[in-house]
Amino acid sequence: MSPERRAHRTRDPQVHVRVATRADVEAMANIEAEAFSDPWPPSAFVDLLAQTHARVMVAVCDGELAGYCILLSAVDEGELANIAVHRSARGLGVGADLLDETIAHAAQQGIASVYLEVRVSNSPARGLYESRGFHPVGRRRAYYREPLEDALILRWEHLVDRRPATAL
Repeated sequence: MSPERRAHRTRDPQVHVRVATRADVEAMANIEAEAFSDPWPPSAFVDLLAQTHARVMVAVCDGELAGYCILLSAVDEGELANIAVHRSARGLGVGADLLDETIAHAAQQGIASVYLEVRVSNSPARGLYESRGFHPVGRRRAYYREPLEDALILRWEHLVDRRPATAL
């Protein structure tokens, strides 16, 4: 998103969250390269779009791709594998919208727990996750490279009734 477009944006931009398509891969890879010191290649996004266990969401803001979120799931557990927002759209609620849509999808699919890793120093992301009910459950020492840093493991839990159905 260009600085000129951001300067002309209202305080409450229109953000539309939708399922990603192949046409979004280049923009997602660009955001990935900007946001992370060890970015995934474009081919990783292409591969994920074809996987039934992956839900790739994008946020479009003012007609431009502003962020993406990837949820991987197996049975009743999920992993928020990646979430990133273009630097020009940070602080505008794009990450919150992506996370909210992803959590809603997880709950709808019967996913009981979603895990993620976050840099210890990433206070804005940690604040967002904690505001949505994620809580620390562990730490991975020296998990991130460039710079070397620990990751906090956070978990979100959805109360799912796991009792067997009884006959009426």
